[in-house]
Amino acid sequence: MPVPKEKLSRSRRDRRRANHDKVVKPNLSTCTRCGAFKLSHRACGSCGYYRDRKVLSVGDAEA
Repeated sequence: MPVPKEKLSRSRRDRRRANHDKVVKPNLSTCTRCGAFKLSHRACGSCGYYRDRKVLSVGDAEA
């Protein structure tokens, strides 16, 4: 059974573990139709279009 030759310091151990909890900001793009921010490769939540095609019915009663 493998055993480490030397003890890892707390800072080295914690630096390795820190990458698992990293929060990444999503890449947002703008809708070509209405200009609202949306996730890439997703239909726009405000107008319902994806690649110049209507794919979602969005209610206008929210405004």
